[in-house]
Amino acid sequence: MGGGKEYFPYIGEHCQYDDCNQLDFLPFTCNGCRKVFCLEHRTYRSHACPKADHSSRTVAVCDICSASIEKKANEDDKDSLSQHEKSGTCDPSKKRKPRCPVPRCKEILTFSNKSACKVCNLKVCLKHRFPSDHSCRMTKLVARTGLACKEKKESVLLSSSIKAF
Repeated sequence: MGGGKEYFPYIGEHCQYDDCNQLDFLPFTCNGCRKVFCLEHRTYRSHACPKADHSSRTVAVCDICSASIEKKANEDDKDSLSQHEKSGTCDPSKKRKPRCPVPRCKEILTFSNKSACKVCNLKVCLKHRFPSDHSCRMTKLVARTGLACKEKKESVLLSSSIKAF
């Protein structure tokens, strides 16, 4: 039964967390305890669900084929991944290739079309190689000039000689 406002009485429900009772127009139903919660209390931990252990699932991602492997209760990641590799279902050709991180760009990065930005060091496709094309966030890079290296070496030598006394 809805708990909406005057004009829309059947839209949304109130959060069933003890101290909340917030009217949420997109409520979440917990698959453990079957109660309705708002966005803030939707997770097992946030509303202290008594049946969380029975229905919670955890997975490990295979580095070889990018498959999600469901772990059993009290099982280590390494054990489940080694069992997956031995099963014969692990196929390296299914591994997801790295893609250009620019929004809406689906270009797969390979050795021939990959470029590292000189300002932020982000690996992007050739289409987005200029800082203005990938909303570059400026980060301070270490200077590689001879003068900068000499100054750094002198500062290290100075600091080590001061500590010796």
